[in-house]
Amino acid sequence: MFTAIWVMVGLAIAIGLILGWSAIRFKVEGNPLAEKIDAILPQTQCGQCGFPGCRPYAEAIAKGEADINQCPPGGEEGVKKLAELLGVEPKPLDEAHGTPKPKSVAFIDEQTCIGCTLCIQACPVDAISGAAKQMHTIIADECTGCELCLAPCPVDCISMVPIAEDLPHWKWKHPVVMMKQVGESTRV
Repeated sequence: MFTAIWVMVGLAIAIGLILGWSAIRFKVEGNPLAEKIDAILPQTQCGQCGFPGCRPYAEAIAKGEADINQCPPGGEEGVKKLAELLGVEPKPLDEAHGTPKPKSVAFIDEQTCIGCTLCIQACPVDAISGAAKQMHTIIADECTGCELCLAPCPVDCISMVPIAEDLPHWKWKHPVVMMKQVGESTRV
């Protein structure tokens, strides 16, 4: 009986070691350029670029299958950052994919909401809370302002409310110039 247990323990250890070695040996690395591009994109998952989310768009840019100017939520600033990262000239935002809008969040008029759950199904970031035939509400901190919840609503109880520019949402609008650290040598 103990022999069978020791055989099973030995097999488990051997298989574990083989699996561990295989995981290290055959590890698939993601595209590091796509990772950097994805970090620049606004993560609204809105699909305005023609891709189902920011990650697929980043991968398409990295492969050269998409242009850098297809993201309206990222605006001109996003295009400039992508151009700088990729070492290409910035392009004007492609208006075929939409125009930049002020940052906003969805708001559900809970008196009008019929609880159909269509908005919940449409939200790519799960920023809508509610149940069938119950009123729904937006989790404002999670909402990216993608507007994907507007179209499926049969009673038009969802509206977009611009985010006020207060301290947590304020952003420096002027270009930031990187300063050299004291003592850093300059190249000639």
